[in-house]
Amino acid sequence: MSNVLLIDFGSTYTKITAVDLNTETVLGTAHGITTVDTDITEGLNQALSSLFAQTGRLEFARTLACSSAAGGLKMVAVGLVPEMTAEAAKRAALGAGAKVLGVFCHELSEYEVAEIEKLTPDIILLAGGTDGGNKTVILHNAAMLVQLKRDVPVVVAGNKSVTPQVVSILAGSKTEVVHTENVMPRLNELNIEPARQKIRDLFLRKIVDAKGLNKASQIVDRMVMPTPAAVLRAAELLSCGTKQEAGLGDLMVLDIGGATTDVYSIAKGDPTKGGVMLKGLPEPLAKRTVEGDLGMRYSASALLKASGPAMIAGRSGVLEQAVTDYVAKIEKDIEYLPANQAEEKLEVGMGWTCTRLAVDRHAGTLETHYTPFGSAFVQTGKDLTAVETVVGTGGVIINNPRAEEILNGVLFDPAEPAVLKPQAPAFLIDEKYIMAAMGLLAEEHPDIALRMMKKYIVRRSKEWN
Repeated sequence: MSNVLLIDFGSTYTKITAVDLNTETVLGTAHGITTVDTDITEGLNQALSSLFAQTGRLEFARTLACSSAAGGLKMVAVGLVPEMTAEAAKRAALGAGAKVLGVFCHELSEYEVAEIEKLTPDIILLAGGTDGGNKTVILHNAAMLVQLKRDVPVVVAGNKSVTPQVVSILAGSKTEVVHTENVMPRLNELNIEPARQKIRDLFLRKIVDAKGLNKASQIVDRMVMPTPAAVLRAAELLSCGTKQEAGLGDLMVLDIGGATTDVYSIAKGDPTKGGVMLKGLPEPLAKRTVEGDLGMRYSASALLKASGPAMIAGRSGVLEQAVTDYVAKIEKDIEYLPANQAEEKLEVGMGWTCTRLAVDRHAGTLETHYTPFGSAFVQTGKDLTAVETVVGTGGVIINNPRAEEILNGVLFDPAEPAVLKPQAPAFLIDEKYIMAAMGLLAEEHPDIALRMMKKYIVRRSKEWN
């Protein structure tokens, strides 16, 4: 038997994908309401009933799952300097598939400890100091975190010279303290993969049970990772390929949801023009950013605040009041779907705005500095102008006949030449919503997962680009 079931326990829907490994085909997809507050298997069984109505009864040799249910993996990152170890800790958390609730730097105050308490993170990532460098701040912060009333797991990834002391301090009040390599062992040198792995291990051992997902163990062979980490894994595979199967090269993935917009870039992001100097931390090949104020339903009012009604109205061809009214309507009913042509235009306008703002924040920027010897150009972040492929996923893209208009928000804007966004990418659509599923499948069958993505993630029409 070669059938595999791939499950994504989402914040709203539990999405399932059945694949046949022998034929490398998607047998069917379905979804049910995520029922984490009662019994997670209820929503899963809804999805399975829907799937079997399409395919007939199926048996599965393997069942793998990822999850962003119950708020997903929520984390707080603590470091020394905002632009250095605190930023490195944030990147490690994002790369592990977490939603970063807050980033704290320097010596924690009592007010900040109280704020962390209110944020109720699932995991705290504690960094600070290069190896052999500053010791006092991470020791102070460990002592401050002891004051937390909640027993929050802590990953220690700071100055190795004091890691044993830090772990000893935290172990006095926290039952789960793990240590790993420094996220920044030397100045301007990132080392986030070990921390990512420890976070993932903690998620699987501790957070799955805490979020009520343990009841799925009777069906699931293996809970593999948080959903955003699965999408990042799929994006890396599709870009870089395997030893046996070529990838597509540099790419971006745009995932617009009801609460957030996630952007993934798989590219070195080095300057594409000569004479440009790099500033700031080196960028990882695989980068994820998540924007909690850019979403189509739960975060619609935050999107309106971030963009202003004029931006959405301008893209939708409607009056600003219509934007405000529509956002109020979907806030009252997050499952509301557009009922007429004007509302369909508003959906496109909102999707384009999510795209535009999220990619503006994700992409690198170019600054001009004037010196006695002439102009100098300084790049911060990734230069994505040469990215060849942009993959769109998420409901508003997959289910929209005007998806290309939404994805146009990723494009380089000559009116804002300092923002280094793609200039002429091909647009692809994750039509069957399989990226997270393929990220799961890639853990055990990377070549098959890559070939299936190349088969099912396609251009919507010949007119595109």
